[in-house]
Amino acid sequence: MSPLEIAGLTIFILVLFAGLFSIIFGLPGTVIIFIDVLLYAAATGFMKIGFKILLILALLMILAEALEFLLGVMGAARFGASKKGLWASVIGSMIGAVVMTPFLMGIGAIIGVFLGGFSGTLIVELIQRQRIKPALRAGFGAVLGRIAGIIAKGTLSAAMIIITLIHIYS
Repeated sequence: MSPLEIAGLTIFILVLFAGLFSIIFGLPGTVIIFIDVLLYAAATGFMKIGFKILLILALLMILAEALEFLLGVMGAARFGASKKGLWASVIGSMIGAVVMTPFLMGIGAIIGVFLGGFSGTLIVELIQRQRIKPALRAGFGAVLGRIAGIIAKGTLSAAMIIITLIHIYS
């Protein structure tokens, strides 16, 4: 591989992880992942990532966004992440990747980044929630609904990344 190809692949993989990481904050990470894969497929002439894989990823993206929407309709309130929550997410992602990689290799890094970041944010936000007056707190059911939405969307996003990387490196 030429240095330019290595740089392009590195940026591609970093954007995949950024898409997964952005889900923790309620951003459309599945869309970021899909657009990244689509651009990679177009840049490589659809040699490693074909239209069938793009269709599967599009269906997973739609399913993930629909699940998050449905859980949101059922009462899941979005929490606005604080600066402390953002830092906790970054640190949690690093710790999660380091802890999970020895057990599951590359897949462990993907899962560790998501679960570590999610756990870090959740812990900090729940601690900060205790400082808010009870009348202003989101209900426990709403918090559980939001957690379910993040986990469902994160799981489908991780599946999208795994499918993509398997087809690139096989």
